[in-house]
Amino acid sequence: MPVTINDVAREAGVSITTVSRVVNNNYPVKKETREKIERAIKKLGYTPNIMARGLITKKTSMIGVIVPGITNLFFPTIVEAIEEKIKSKGYNISLSNTGGDAELEKEVVNSIISRQVDGIIIIDPRVENIKNDFYEELSSRLPIMIINGLTYGDKCNFVSYNEKVGTKEAMDYLVSLGHKRIAFVRGHKSYSYDIKEEIYNETLRENGFTYNEVINVGKGNSIEVVNNTEMMIEKLFNSEVQPTAVFACNDLMAVGVLNTCSRLNIRVPEDVSVIGCDNTIIASISSPKLTSVDLDMKGIGNKAAEQLILIIEELKKERCSVVSDTKLVIRDSCGKVREEKKELREKS
Repeated sequence: MPVTINDVAREAGVSITTVSRVVNNNYPVKKETREKIERAIKKLGYTPNIMARGLITKKTSMIGVIVPGITNLFFPTIVEAIEEKIKSKGYNISLSNTGGDAELEKEVVNSIISRQVDGIIIIDPRVENIKNDFYEELSSRLPIMIINGLTYGDKCNFVSYNEKVGTKEAMDYLVSLGHKRIAFVRGHKSYSYDIKEEIYNETLRENGFTYNEVINVGKGNSIEVVNNTEMMIEKLFNSEVQPTAVFACNDLMAVGVLNTCSRLNIRVPEDVSVIGCDNTIIASISSPKLTSVDLDMKGIGNKAAEQLILIIEELKKERCSVVSDTKLVIRDSCGKVREEKKELREKS
């Protein structure tokens, strides 16, 4: 027979109401009484009935977490940090993957809401659902936290990584190494990619560079992204004018570039420099090790979870707007343009 709250009350010599107050932590209880009840709970191995507690507290202790993909380690790393913080506060997560589809994303959100979650964290939501104010309307009914590279003023709660600064630092680093022909690899339909491309074009204009090559590899977080990148980058390297550097919008795309270079006997970084973004574990185990923009994934996940819980527990009234710093982690995949190689490639 499962242990009940009645059993705990008898063991501790207190009323059921007092045990309930300790379990739900919703009324003050004397320290010695609380300790006596906690000892009884531990001795009997009592586990509160979450559904029954939810009926009383109107809370489920469940947080919905939505990601556009799980192939890109950027998202699982953030989710891991969210879960760690959520569990330390007595909550659990329900994880859903939208595959980057805008309509499915809305369906997933509505499905999660129907399960009576206490709040939702959405990582890198689709452009359409931001522009049509789907999340702004939703945030008026339920605690919502958005994680991505864009800020939302006072419309929604958000934790943002400053992709403009991170991308600018990466581009300026390539320019400092003497690169003038820099290719840009992105996926489709994402504010994250749009922001990076904006900085890419801005850097080219500032420096008077005429070479402008944007490669769209489709779904940037899909399992096919590495292969798609390889195919499209091979065409680029077989074109009349070839880049001396490539900026990729995530580390998976960057690995696709590295694989193509290896297959075509193009040396990295001697012939071509490559920069990725997100600084996932892939960056430190690729060959060569990948220079990448670190977006502080664990810090972002922790902060988003922490702020959402404060909102759920009504300890924070104002809108949450947190912007996390980024940094360029320099490894082995970038080098200076060699003059003799540059001249040779310009003639080819």
